Amino acid sequence: MKMKSVNITSSSNSVRIGACQLPDIRKDIDNCSRWIEDHANMAQQDGIALLCFPECFLQGYLTDLESASRHALDLGSTAFQALLNRLAIFDPTLVIGLIESDRGKLYNTAAVISHGELLGRYRKCHLLASESIFTAGDAYPIFETNGLKFGINICYDTNFPVASASFAGQGAGVVLCPANNMLPHPIAEKWKHRHHDIRRQRAMENGLWLISADVTGTRDHCISYGPTSAINPKGEIVSQVPLGKTGIIAVDVPLS
Repeated sequence: MKMKSVNITSSSNSVRIGACQLPDIRKDIDNCSRWIEDHANMAQQDGIALLCFPECFLQGYLTDLESASRHALDLGSTAFQALLNRLAIFDPTLVIGLIESDRGKLYNTAAVISHGELLGRYRKCHLLASESIFTAGDAYPIFETNGLKFGINICYDTNFPVASASFAGQGAGVVLCPANNMLPHPIAEKWKHRHHDIRRQRAMENGLWLISADVTGTRDHCISYGPTSAINPKGEIVSQVPLGKTGIIAVDVPLS
């Protein structure tokens, strides 16, 4: 998909980017839409120009075919247009994780939305074995907000250097990472701090900011701590929502 850009208020030499750590909600698009609206409003009040939400947040991270198919959205549908209409009043560009249906296939997608317009989408390219219901994406598009180019990785994508290298080669300065780390307790404990190790590596390899958004809470025998954070090109964590808490971060990313 061809890169599109949108102009939103920011300073002349930086763009304020936000990311949300939100509850793990499943199969309730209307409820999730309200969380998106509430945080888009908070971001607007704080001068945030670009706001990232977690992986598959709109419907929840559904990996069984029956549930995912029932709740998936075609991005050309009237149902998705209704969501765009609800979001048209907000100034920030929104990156929203969702389950997309397109011509009989399901995708783990991040939609890029501004003032009620779909600017484009990124489809997760690297899928876990548990994500076999999804079709893998095959492209690394970049987008632009007020002169700042950015790309998108979705969760497990950050384990692979190819995407961040592609973004850097296209002149991007930021990678946004919608994630969902709702994991069985032993695995969640093991990975509690290792997510940052991988993301630091991606940031430093190509001199990029990496800003992630995640869910938190418990479900069945699983737990998600996050993390939702901003990592600068030196690999430093400059802002983070406390593990296990909901919240929003904001960082001013230099255009240079």
